[in-house]
Amino acid sequence: MNAPAPVIEVDGIVTRFDHVTVHDGVSFKVEPGTLVALIGGSGTGKSVLLREIIGLHRPTEGTVHVLGTDMWRAPAAEVAGIRRRFGMTFQDGALFSSLSVAQNVAVPLAEHTHVSHALRDHLVRLRLAQAGLPADVGAMMPSELSGGMRKRAALARALALEPEILFLDEPTSGLDPTTARSFDALVRSLVDNLGITVFLVTHDLDTLLTVVDRLIVLAEGRVLADGTVSDVVNVDHSWIRSYFAIRTMVGGPPNRSDGS
Repeated sequence: MNAPAPVIEVDGIVTRFDHVTVHDGVSFKVEPGTLVALIGGSGTGKSVLLREIIGLHRPTEGTVHVLGTDMWRAPAAEVAGIRRRFGMTFQDGALFSSLSVAQNVAVPLAEHTHVSHALRDHLVRLRLAQAGLPADVGAMMPSELSGGMRKRAALARALALEPEILFLDEPTSGLDPTTARSFDALVRSLVDNLGITVFLVTHDLDTLLTVVDRLIVLAEGRVLADGTVSDVVNVDHSWIRSYFAIRTMVGGPPNRSDGS
């Protein structure tokens, strides 16, 4: 049986700002139904690469394919169609402050579908539930939410159009450990129960050690390591050794060999 086609293909990406080269031949593929994390030190261009993948920042060289479409060479209408097939959350949630939570979640439905108001309301409640929020949160304003609830509300909006891929930029930043781990478990359940592919940028060690299937490390303008967390920990590089030093001293990262 042939392996499923990758849902994300990054090939030979070069990114330069004036005379500074941030990426110098970055390449990797992401298989469907997996949870993949991207890490790297400050200045390695993790968020820039994410923006290049989703078509918000043009790379200097190289290609990016999402769901088989070249995000920088395909016609604008085709790229727009692909964007409706993935969801995105930003570091601060990026909710519209003047809209209620329910109205925020409804924005993609209003912009990209012609469903009735009744069906739209039903879908909003469903997305809130999928994000772990009760229906009555829909009436609240973003300013009334805790940090964890804002992250979940942003996730509910990202889920609005039943995406095949979720792109998450630092999804647990600013959250207390308990809330962060609960959010991790929620994201893992979306992969396991709905088959959604998740590609996230993070610096959260506990996220890496508990829920990801695969880890990609950016350093020195390239992919320094790519594999399971246990594989990456064993790469002999100073930045990787430093990053995982505390965890390895207390027994090393667990293996996600149980498929959960």
